[in-house]
Amino acid sequence: MSYDAVLYSRILTEMTLAFHILFATIGVGVPVMIALAQWMGLKHNDAHYLLLARRWTRGFTITVAVGVVTGTAIGLQLSLLWPSFMEQAGQLIALPLFMETFAFFFEAIFLGIYLYTWDRFKNPKLHLLLLVPVVIGSSMSAFFITAVNAFMNTPQGFDLVNGVFVNVKPLKAMFNPAVPTKVGHVLVSAYMTSAFILAALAAYHLLRGRKHSYYKKALRITLIPALVFSIATALVGDLSGKFLAEYQPEKLAAAEWHFETEGEAPLILFGKLDEEQKVSGAVKIPWALSILAGSLPSTEVVGLNEFPEDERPPLYIHYLFDVMVTLGMVLLLISFTYVVLSKWKPKKMYNKWLLRAVVLSAPLSLIAIEVGWIFAEVGRQPWILRGYLKTVEAATSSPHVDTMIMAFGALYVLLGVGAVVVLRNMFKNNPAEEELEARGNLHVS
Repeated sequence: MSYDAVLYSRILTEMTLAFHILFATIGVGVPVMIALAQWMGLKHNDAHYLLLARRWTRGFTITVAVGVVTGTAIGLQLSLLWPSFMEQAGQLIALPLFMETFAFFFEAIFLGIYLYTWDRFKNPKLHLLLLVPVVIGSSMSAFFITAVNAFMNTPQGFDLVNGVFVNVKPLKAMFNPAVPTKVGHVLVSAYMTSAFILAALAAYHLLRGRKHSYYKKALRITLIPALVFSIATALVGDLSGKFLAEYQPEKLAAAEWHFETEGEAPLILFGKLDEEQKVSGAVKIPWALSILAGSLPSTEVVGLNEFPEDERPPLYIHYLFDVMVTLGMVLLLISFTYVVLSKWKPKKMYNKWLLRAVVLSAPLSLIAIEVGWIFAEVGRQPWILRGYLKTVEAATSSPHVDTMIMAFGALYVLLGVGAVVVLRNMFKNNPAEEELEARGNLHVS
């Protein structure tokens, strides 16, 4: 098999997933924020929160459209680029793949009804109820597709006889050991990221001198959930570390440059690794890796040297892990600072430096999502199906993958630029202040 075919297949898959995950994350998290805004608006009879729900929904529909295109591309590429994987494992992941499609249609149907029934109910709470299936559908879609990825990390639900998967148990395959931590991390990080993106939009307008209470309320209703979801992400991250220690110890060891099996293992942040496996210039937190792996300083952590060299993940995932954790802590600090100031020093809530940090939180959260995904996928290498099928054995041998890279790359550029232009014009030409004024709800504080 051509090495280039494998390399190009990986590049195209990585490019597609890197682009799709941005829209998929927003697609999972924003419905939760829309529901919260509409619920607050109805509870307090507040036109500002209700308008937030309306405007966020308009933007959400654009991201859903782009997510559908890139999601379809992923399904296509699974068959075209990884035929051996689909041939052998297709029957094992067919159930969650089908259920993911069902969940999306469930979401899309109710989203359409929700969009076209604003102000059509005498009891507006009935309209809010239409959003519940959208929230459930988007989160279940994430659950099922993440279950596929989880299966690739901890495959089960079959017997391997003469190189063939038999006695297939689809439910056992879908509910594999990686599901709880992977699904939990995907969901709470999506909610967190969406909250920061929406908060950044409000902070941007406040920085530009638009002191309308609409933007202040938008900041409040996004940064408080952002703090909650940041804490939840950190807690799930801790559980993920314990999962890796039990089920993928080679991935945890590579991420922490931990080569010898030992207890009281330190957590290594950044630094430099030489050819003799010696680390320099790093920040070492005593016992922290052992605590991450098993909650106790004495917990023995398996070293990377316990595994064959051809089954070890690339060591650069150490930096990916460090960047992901560092950005998570920065985001938690930003939201925590806002919440503390709002409670004890409200006059400093709109400090320019804090608002700038909030604006910065949007790209930082998206970078954290991207880095976290790369860490998760590259950390599984060299396996596409851990312990059973290596990536180089699953890729296509087609000589035309490089052409596909250019074609799909052009498509993603077109979709990305188009989405930005449409979203920008959608809101720039229809400011919130004008909408509120038209509804007789213009208040500045």
